[in-house]
Amino acid sequence: MAKVRGAIVVDVEKCKGCGVCIPVCPTDVILLAKDVNSKGYTYCYMENPEACIACTNCAIVCPDGVISVYKIKVAG
Repeated sequence: MAKVRGAIVVDVEKCKGCGVCIPVCPTDVILLAKDVNSKGYTYCYMENPEACIACTNCAIVCPDGVISVYKIKVAG
């Protein structure tokens, strides 16, 4: 039976790096990048993708709506 894992996709160019998504992640998946986007903002990314459970907390609290959450089937 396939297991389900979560994944997030961040629109890096629209992310302003506010960090609101970081504390609401129950599995500490998200961090702010050290790099900046073309507008000069840091942006969030999946630091620990194996731990994502697709809870959607990050997408719900994102004030700019730049996070999409997906469920992925993995063999196992």
